[in-house]
Amino acid sequence: MFRFFLFVCLCLSSLGYAQQDSLVDFLKIDAAIEPFTTEAKVFGSVKVKFKTLQAVDSIYLDAQHMTIKGQAMEGVPVKAQENKIWLIGPFEAFRTYTAFFQYEAFPKQTLYFGHHQIWTQGQGKYTSNWLPSLDAMTDKMEFDLTLIIPSGSIAIANGTLVSKIPKGPKVYWKFNMQQPMSSYLVAFAVGNFEHRTLTSESGIPIELYYEPKDSAYFEPTYRYTQQLFDFLGEEIGVPYPWQNYKEVPIRDFLYAGMENTGCTFFSEAFVIDSVAFKDRNYINVNAHEMAHQWFGNLVTETEGKHHWLHEGFATYYALLAERALFGTDYYYWKLFQSAEQLKALSEEGKGEYLLDPKASSLTFYEKGAWALHILKETIGEDTFKNAVKNYLKKHAYQNVNTEDFLNEIRALTNTDISSWEQDWLYQSAFQSEAAYQSLMQSPFIQKYFETAALWDLPLSNKEAQLREAIQGGNEFIGQEAVYQLSKEPFSEVMSLYQTAMKTENIWVRQAVALSMDGIPESFRAEYENLLNDASYLTQEAALYNLWLQFPGRRTVYLDRMDGIMGFQDKNIRQLWLTLALYTEGYRTDTKKGYLEELLGYSGPDFSFEIRQKAFEYLYAMGISDPVFIQNLINACTHHYWRFRDAARAMLDNFMEEEGNKAQVLALFSSYSEKEKAYLKRKLDMQ
Repeated sequence: MFRFFLFVCLCLSSLGYAQQDSLVDFLKIDAAIEPFTTEAKVFGSVKVKFKTLQAVDSIYLDAQHMTIKGQAMEGVPVKAQENKIWLIGPFEAFRTYTAFFQYEAFPKQTLYFGHHQIWTQGQGKYTSNWLPSLDAMTDKMEFDLTLIIPSGSIAIANGTLVSKIPKGPKVYWKFNMQQPMSSYLVAFAVGNFEHRTLTSESGIPIELYYEPKDSAYFEPTYRYTQQLFDFLGEEIGVPYPWQNYKEVPIRDFLYAGMENTGCTFFSEAFVIDSVAFKDRNYINVNAHEMAHQWFGNLVTETEGKHHWLHEGFATYYALLAERALFGTDYYYWKLFQSAEQLKALSEEGKGEYLLDPKASSLTFYEKGAWALHILKETIGEDTFKNAVKNYLKKHAYQNVNTEDFLNEIRALTNTDISSWEQDWLYQSAFQSEAAYQSLMQSPFIQKYFETAALWDLPLSNKEAQLREAIQGGNEFIGQEAVYQLSKEPFSEVMSLYQTAMKTENIWVRQAVALSMDGIPESFRAEYENLLNDASYLTQEAALYNLWLQFPGRRTVYLDRMDGIMGFQDKNIRQLWLTLALYTEGYRTDTKKGYLEELLGYSGPDFSFEIRQKAFEYLYAMGISDPVFIQNLINACTHHYWRFRDAARAMLDNFMEEEGNKAQVLALFSSYSEKEKAYLKRKLDMQ
């Protein structure tokens, strides 16, 4: 038998790197998954059902570095290779088969064992690191997961929870999906969660998760979630295609959000209070991931060149949802901001066409949204909406390409869209003039452009217009007017600043906090009022600027802002600690505790957003405490590459300073094996 297995695997190894869609249709994977945090491994039992489309000797599942630990006597034989699990035939055409096996894996990516949480991230990293599946998106199947976890934890996965069965110290959480999906959309999370359930107008349950410590943040975090869900269902015109919808905040998540089928995971950074909501809320990400449940999950691209069918549509429909909440001016403002980014990229010679499979996120997301915005203007709203509806219904639970969408457009209109295709799908240059003409349909944008055009005029020729813009009630125009004041002598624009401060518009006042280069004594008392504004961004800027420019009042400002944490990354608290440490004579008996608190924020008990800010302050202060060094070395092995790379760059700079490298090496025995391995590679140690 072994020779037969070896012969088949060697002869068909080339198949492992080719599409096998024409050979087999995988129908269902039923898997029981048990993750082990201490060993960072997963043990699984799999039942896979498939139908062959041709007579074939063997087929495969993608499976990264998995070991077969046993298989049932009945069913199809299996054999593991480095990145495949082979299902061994021979198989007859048009017959359905089942394979049963158990496996063990130590995932290097895709399955993450975080701080009191375990979670997956399949897109871009491949579910096949923890679950035998298919890396290609073109064979959709039903996935039913059973998660075996310690009692006391909560499991979340795609589909409906159909049973929760205790067995000794473990609980078996069984989830059922009813419709097929691509493998990258399979997901689960384990942690200390609670949830509240809303019911949409269409009757779909919306389960919103949170950690018990964050219960006070539930409402601002999930504000407008049901409204977004109901709006998208109505606007898209196709019923939500899955059994339920869940949203789960994840510590140290790799992205802002991920649209797993019926089960969005999002960054814990969006778990906020009502003050943070004004500057840093979850609404756009929330709407974007929701829209993916139709665009990406219900219909899925055939290959990367059609990725805009996911991201462009999700971005565009999120904009429409925000327009429903915040108005047309906000919608056009967001379009204008993305147009400015795309125009700048294009003028640098870095423009990308929309069907380029290697295009950047900016192209797939923002240029894709602009393409849809212009297309709707070209063919009319009713035609556009009906075409989208037909496109989704015709290709539901299937794979699509751009022509599939365009065919539905062409079927409903006599309008020639060939110019639109050329300009928005195949041109690398951003169509700035077309975007400008579209934006100019908004009276708000017209007024904004009029205000922006005042920059180069002398103050005497524009003072009345700036005052009108500041008082006009539109925060975007008001901010633009305030920013123009920074280039004028303060004595000449003081009355305009005072006008801005009296508006009580939090964003116009924020522009004052962010743009003033200096704060004259004559304006100090008014500027100090910014510390009271319900914006952590405003408070942070105001605290730093006041502390810097009025040394004699530093203790007043510190006393006033003590205890305020700020955003999820504790922006105000960490700034406060740093300023308190630098303020001579301020609470000298407690300064040691302030340094210990700041050092603590750099440690692995906190999210990478908090740690990143702590490292920046500690490094700027020249701290070389052993706790700082140990936490920095730990950060150099973090799973999130942006945070990890920033830590490594900081470590490089730190060790260049005299004596610091010796301190790093002196602590070598205290590092984990993973940390030691990194340092050995870095320093070429034997």
